[in-house]
Amino acid sequence: MRLLKILHLAVIVTLFPSCALIGPDFSRPTVEMPAQYSGTTLSQDKLVISDKWWTLYEDSTLNTLIDKALRNNTDIKRAVARIEETDGFAREVGTTLFPQFDLDGSAAHSRVTQLGATPQAVISQPVRNNFRATVGTSFEIDFWGKLRRAKESARAQALSSRYAKDTVSLSLTSLIVNNYLQLRSLEAQITLSRDNLNSRNESLALTRRRLDGGIASNLDVQQAQVASSNLTAQIVELERQREIIFHQLALLTGDLDLTLAESNIKNLPIPPTPPAGLPSSLLESRPDVAQAEEDLVSANANIGVAKAALYPTISLTGFFGGESKDLGDILKSAARIWSTGVSLKLPIFDFGRLNSRVDQVTAVQKQVLASYEGAVQKAFTEVNDALVNVRQNSEREIALDRSQKSAKEALRISENRYKSGYTTYLEVLDAQRVYNDASISFIQSRQARLTASVGLFKALGGGWKASQLIDTQVNSTK
Repeated sequence: MRLLKILHLAVIVTLFPSCALIGPDFSRPTVEMPAQYSGTTLSQDKLVISDKWWTLYEDSTLNTLIDKALRNNTDIKRAVARIEETDGFAREVGTTLFPQFDLDGSAAHSRVTQLGATPQAVISQPVRNNFRATVGTSFEIDFWGKLRRAKESARAQALSSRYAKDTVSLSLTSLIVNNYLQLRSLEAQITLSRDNLNSRNESLALTRRRLDGGIASNLDVQQAQVASSNLTAQIVELERQREIIFHQLALLTGDLDLTLAESNIKNLPIPPTPPAGLPSSLLESRPDVAQAEEDLVSANANIGVAKAALYPTISLTGFFGGESKDLGDILKSAARIWSTGVSLKLPIFDFGRLNSRVDQVTAVQKQVLASYEGAVQKAFTEVNDALVNVRQNSEREIALDRSQKSAKEALRISENRYKSGYTTYLEVLDAQRVYNDASISFIQSRQARLTASVGLFKALGGGWKASQLIDTQVNSTK
């Protein structure tokens, strides 16, 4: 029996270290892309991505909103629970590489027949007790790497769930910042519209006095009233939109009792632009790309699991314990029982079932590979688009700022001309409309410029450290 134990030990020592992994080893696929993004010169400096990119807007209220969302948002909670699930599964799969020990105990009180073919020595005592206690183990030798491939797949899924949570966090924070920017933009538009309404009401009062003095017509009064009423309706609509956006922020942050003091989008600083050259390798910082790669690692490892099932399964089994009719004798040497064994299971003919499974997981791996390539290409395109948006919205804001200033000056001139009697009130109305539209457009352009910077942060998977910034943006009036 000692020889059999030595034989089992020799099997483990000899075979296990030399076990080969069946199936393909993972190698990151190459996706052909330009070395840098369009319209840029390749930078020689390494750009490190920071995950707390929203702090570049230097707004404590925004920071508080995002902190609440990362704690309370239901999508985040679900992603965290998914991480816990995949971690537990990875630990479970990892334990299959080690023996499992079980304690088995039983006690029986039985009676055998006295009229059967049992020898007389047994039936002289037909009623008897039997006590049994053993420690057993079962261990599959991972000769072909099936268990290690399964562990590799489970580990990749665990990492994928972490990147999935990061993707959810990135999408959530981007959505909150965009909603916050829209909220502050609407507040700025409301403030501006109220100021313009006060100006129009003053013009309306002036026109009525001029009517009473016989130097203005009732047409001028009615036109002034229409302009004032239209602006009032515009303010009501802007306030409605603000309330809707505010409720959305409350939902995203998980704080339905959310309160915010009013502010102005012009108070937010413009984040500096990234360095002049952005290497396309920055895509590795995007959590969705990393998630797609880990999904590919898992699918690749599953091919090895399926292929290993075509080969023999070698297992070691054994138990050690005691068995006696009296409980007090179960630990005596005479009651000792044990068993060791080796089993081998080799599929011979299964009508192609196992080969079909190999084909299935291979096809899945091809699908995941295509998804990975698509994720990389989509990410590259999103960064290109974001860079264009940042550049063009910056230039657009400068032009609209000039337009707003010119419209304001034109309104001042037209009002003075009307008061001096050089023109009709229609000219004033037109100047008021132009100035209101230009001012609203400028505020919206500031929102678009900031939103474009959010899009760039999201496309890159985060922000960049201040020490790496080369501020090439064109300064504009804030």
